[in-house]
Amino acid sequence: MIKNDSWILEKAGEGLISPFEPRLVRHVDMGDLKRTRPVISYGLSSYGYDIRLSPSEFRIFRHIPGTVTDPKHFNPENLEPTALKTDENGSYFILPAHSYGLGVALERIQVPDNISVICIGKSTYARCGIIANLTPAEAGWRGHLTLEFSNSSSADCRIYANEGVVQLLFLEGEQCQVSYETRRGKYQDQPEQVTLARV
Repeated sequence: MIKNDSWILEKAGEGLISPFEPRLVRHVDMGDLKRTRPVISYGLSSYGYDIRLSPSEFRIFRHIPGTVTDPKHFNPENLEPTALKTDENGSYFILPAHSYGLGVALERIQVPDNISVICIGKSTYARCGIIANLTPAEAGWRGHLTLEFSNSSSADCRIYANEGVVQLLFLEGEQCQVSYETRRGKYQDQPEQVTLARV
């Protein structure tokens, strides 16, 4: 069963999501009380939670002539850091046309042992050609999610930091015998930085 806003709100008080925004935010104050700036929504929704992209880092895949990306022996040189830029619309990273990048969630999540989380892309970005990889967070997992994005369009695209980037859906099942924590999963307790492929 998919969990609703009441459940998410209750569990947020127990550490499910931190920091937690108890409403869907669409505008933020500009420093004075008279002006606001629109943002790509984040926070609690009816049956999910829209998390934000952290401004801490964003990396873009680049080709190194003569090499092949190997998930068993990942070469960090294949990922190039990109600068955080800021203007009147907010802070953002640029994901070039036909490229792939990795970012990290601003929020830290802690998944209960009877819940699995699915991370899906927001339609605002999908309409610009940005596809967020469908990422799971298993029962017992905790940390900052590394987020994967593909720019399928022929234009460079902004991905805004500190604004909504993907939605989490919480699915309840019967208690599992072995959680991610119990099996000591390799991506447990990810920090607020891009975590590379591990075997």
